[in-house]
Amino acid sequence: MKTLKWIDKGLARLEVWVIITFLSLMVILTFIQVCLRGLYTHGHVQLANVLMGHIDWSEPFVRLLVLWLTFLGASLITGENKHIKIDLFSTLLPTKWLPVREFILSTVCVIISATMLFVCTGYIKIEMEFGGTVFLNLPSWIGELILPVGFALILFRFFLRTIDNGLQVLREITK
Repeated sequence: MKTLKWIDKGLARLEVWVIITFLSLMVILTFIQVCLRGLYTHGHVQLANVLMGHIDWSEPFVRLLVLWLTFLGASLITGENKHIKIDLFSTLLPTKWLPVREFILSTVCVIISATMLFVCTGYIKIEMEFGGTVFLNLPSWIGELILPVGFALILFRFFLRTIDNGLQVLREITK
């Protein structure tokens, strides 16, 4: 279990750096686009229009980065147990049953994440065979790889939580 937690921490650090890099890229590229658009529209600077033509790939790239940021952020939030929870039973259950509830919820989340991973992997296989290109003749499936990767990361984090919750339930039972 220590090894899995060590891997989780390493993945979290990597995800944070990727998120910082992608967010910086998004801000820089969007800022450049807005400035060039403003220079061309309001300043009638032809060079700005020429430069916009050279970075016409940046808008679809930024949209793709939003998708990547969403899944990487969801994975990080899952690891910190700060994701959105619809919780109707916490107030109704006695406190001694909360570990059991957490174990059941995390197990269900593992099943859902595994299902989504399976479906997304199938989707990527279809995209590899029949998909088009996004920008700069980049195959669309490369940008969409975050779908199975993101769900694999989320699955891993829910799996760790399921183990932790299961061990906590066992400790409660053996008291």
